[in-house]
Amino acid sequence: MAIVLLTGMSGTGKSTVLAELQARGYNTVDTDYGPWTLPDGTWDEHRMKELLAHNHELIISGTVENQGNFYDHFDHVILLSAPLAILMQRVKTRTNNNYGKTREQQSQIAADKQSIEPILRRGATAELDACQPVAEIANSIEVLLARLH
Repeated sequence: MAIVLLTGMSGTGKSTVLAELQARGYNTVDTDYGPWTLPDGTWDEHRMKELLAHNHELIISGTVENQGNFYDHFDHVILLSAPLAILMQRVKTRTNNNYGKTREQQSQIAADKQSIEPILRRGATAELDACQPVAEIANSIEVLLARLH
């Protein structure tokens, strides 16, 4: 049993990988949707604490400012990373999320790649190349989970 955070910049494919893992039978939560995030973009700490306290096997995705407050609850913090050009291509063409469509949002993604991704990397227990096919990324996550059992 394990609790995992899947994190990374916009466009790395967190939601897509999470959907693949859910299709494989894993319990998942995408914190980009539902009641997990407050209007200021941070996780609702009370709700997240409840979620983490009542689940022993769970894969969560998200990237928020206060996620580090929860790192001690995760068996793995997995960073998905990809070159900026790939991120930009993905956010411009994705249909499941409108974030990244405007020039301002794209500028923010580029700035975050420079300033936020290194912070995420320092907190990660593993980093996966988000340019790989989704099935391969999910396979790699399954290998990490198997090592915990």
